[in-house]
Amino acid sequence: MSTVLVTGAGRGIGRAITEEFIRRGHRVIGTARDPRSLDGLDLAQRLALDVTDDASVAAAFAAAGDVDIVVVNPADIFYAAVEAIPLDELQRIFNLNTVGALRVAQAALPGMRARGEGKLLFMSSVLGRVVLPTGAAYASTKWALEALVEALAIEVAPFGVQATLLEPGAVSSGALDNVKSYTLPDDPYAGLAGDEEVRRAIITPEQVATEIADAAEKPQLPLRLPIGDPARALLAARRAAPDDVPFA
Repeated sequence: MSTVLVTGAGRGIGRAITEEFIRRGHRVIGTARDPRSLDGLDLAQRLALDVTDDASVAAAFAAAGDVDIVVVNPADIFYAAVEAIPLDELQRIFNLNTVGALRVAQAALPGMRARGEGKLLFMSSVLGRVVLPTGAAYASTKWALEALVEALAIEVAPFGVQATLLEPGAVSSGALDNVKSYTLPDDPYAGLAGDEEVRRAIITPEQVATEIADAAEKPQLPLRLPIGDPARALLAARRAAPDDVPFA
């Protein structure tokens, strides 16, 4: 049995992951900005954790003690053509999706290095490997996360610590319902296709949770874990596609 800490455990994918680890008999620490959202979960600990706040993250890990597996799960999204991206909104979701994930990793790593073991699982996305029109803001936070975690995995391997990137496609978690969009006046980009191709093949949070728990329970994590058949098919197609095709 491992001790597992999940960020964003109160709803959506994070809650499904938490429930799956509990079902498998692990000791699970659920964290959320508002711990009241963790009601109904059979947790070993309920902790407040805001990934955008240094003091909150530090306090949560001090209270958690030794943790074997950390699932880092912050995410927010909006749609906008690149020209229309509000820069303050881009900075906000970078602070959540990318810097927030890094903040959690930096809090977890000293204890893992000292013990000579630990697993860090970061929620990326297929959009950390591909990008679609109007989705550049969110994708850029995940592309940046992919670079950070790839480097991290190399750096921490000598200490017995593993890091992996979780790459689901669209998930029926509610996160893609009523997503905020930003446009220019008399929008010249109206009609651009967004993430419809990804959303056509949607999977459930429970499917995501099962594949994540399966991977976490194995001795060795892969660097990248595409989650769900649609994600595996899309990423295989992206790897096969040439990079030198001009847009017209």
